[in-house]
Amino acid sequence: MDEPPHPDLNPDRGPERGPGPAPARPVAAFVVSLIAGLWMLAMGGMMGWGYMGGYGWMWRHHGMMHGYGGGAMWSWIGIVAGIVVITGAVVLYAVPSAARFWGVVIIVASAIDLLAGMGGFLAGSLGIVGGILAVTWQPQT
Repeated sequence: MDEPPHPDLNPDRGPERGPGPAPARPVAAFVVSLIAGLWMLAMGGMMGWGYMGGYGWMWRHHGMMHGYGGGAMWSWIGIVAGIVVITGAVVLYAVPSAARFWGVVIIVASAIDLLAGMGGFLAGSLGIVGGILAVTWQPQT
């Protein structure tokens, strides 16, 4: 009496080998938002460090930024916006079902940084583009 081989031993039948397909993730929104957040964080940190005496050419010696608000306050807005955008990008990638919510958070933080955070036009614009990509992202079916 011949018994059929065990399904795990038969290469033609049995459970599938390896992991299933990777879940769809908003990769473009993640990458663009992450770059924007890192840029915001770096620029805010450099501006704050400069204001506190790290490199005085911008704040102390030449007075280039003289009279531009509270100085350190603007850099803290950029640092906080950068942290929010980086957090949003990471959660956006980890939990794709929350892409729309985190896209809006990224857009708001990027707009604040663009207007007041010392992150620059490029960082704010990249963040807004990343947020828009997240809001409009649809999983592939």
